[in-house]
Amino acid sequence: MNNLSVSHLTGIRDLTVEDIEMIFKTADSFKEVINRPIKKVPSLRDITIANLFFENSTRTRLSFELAAKRLSADVVNFTSSNSSVKKGETLMDTVNNILSMKVDMVVIRHASPGAARFLTKHISAKVINAGDGTHEHPTQALLDAYSIREKLGSVKGKKVAIIGDILHSRVALSNIYCLQKLGAEVMVCGPSTLIPKHMSDLGVKVSNNLHEALLWCDVANMLRIQLERQDIQYFPSLRDYTLQFGLNQELLDSLGKDIVIMHPGPINRGVEITSDVADGPQSIILNQVENGVAIRMAVIYLLASQIER
Repeated sequence: MNNLSVSHLTGIRDLTVEDIEMIFKTADSFKEVINRPIKKVPSLRDITIANLFFENSTRTRLSFELAAKRLSADVVNFTSSNSSVKKGETLMDTVNNILSMKVDMVVIRHASPGAARFLTKHISAKVINAGDGTHEHPTQALLDAYSIREKLGSVKGKKVAIIGDILHSRVALSNIYCLQKLGAEVMVCGPSTLIPKHMSDLGVKVSNNLHEALLWCDVANMLRIQLERQDIQYFPSLRDYTLQFGLNQELLDSLGKDIVIMHPGPINRGVEITSDVADGPQSIILNQVENGVAIRMAVIYLLASQIER
């Protein structure tokens, strides 16, 4: 079996196109597995994986946990909300304590950009970044691109608009890197206050007009407003944001064409997207959730194959 060119998954920028294609091909196999009556394979029975979540995330943590268990790995879950991190224990203290339990792989979500990469320099276990601050969220970008490929047959040549709170989103940056590597065109759209100044340097189109972005794109990836990361007011009110950048059925119907609707979750229903659109025929949001397990199984499996046993 071919190996990934990387020893850890800390960001999309480190991956080659061949790496991404290998992850997708492996996910295809695992997608077939998770739709069987017996959804487990014995691939990683001797591997122990620690999920270290220093930030709250029910969906991503459950997706990683389910992926590991589908591969028959042993899983240790750690969340900082009920841990000694609140008593002043450092990231390295926590990780060393867990590694002393002979863990082979660490899945980490942390508020500090670069936390996953920092770990790779200090521990021997494989590291998967499950989101580091506003920096990257590589498995989300992989599952998003995989979902587009599944729906439209290919990512190459497609026009993808990422709409909403770009400034505070780790999903946006990882998606841009991944989609561009696979040959898609990318536009970011949102209030000018929520679009970083360096976006145009990444080779993406920038728009502050939702209707314009929707007319341009084949796929609209709606991001939630991350109020918990906003230390100042970036727009007058949520109502004002919804009027300008919220996606509803009337707007979708006015385009005169079908586009694919995505959302990384969790959804602020009625803010960035209405329920009838989120649950409608053009939405692949539930497909993204299912594909998330298959993609994470693929990443875990491919990295674990590099572990000497």
